[in-house]
Amino acid sequence: MPPLAFYIVMVIDWAGVLVGVVAFAHAVMQRSDAYTAADRLTKPAWLAITGGATVAMLLFQFYGPGMIFWLAALVASLVYIVDVRPKLIEVQRGGSSW
Repeated sequence: MPPLAFYIVMVIDWAGVLVGVVAFAHAVMQRSDAYTAADRLTKPAWLAITGGATVAMLLFQFYGPGMIFWLAALVASLVYIVDVRPKLIEVQRGGSSW
């Protein structure tokens, strides 16, 4: 692998891990009842999903034989950030301001 490609893959690897850490940290800081109010999985379930995804991204690499596991972990973290996080914020703020 050329040196530039190696560094690009390394940045992608660590960016994915950072996404997982952010998702897990956000899941830890939320109230347990907000998850049920937002009609999502429970807090322990999302902690397991985001924590497991972060660990999987640390164990596997973006470019390698475990790439499918790395991608699945990234998708799980992104689902939390894109779908669950906005609902939790909306529920805890008391709904839409419109």
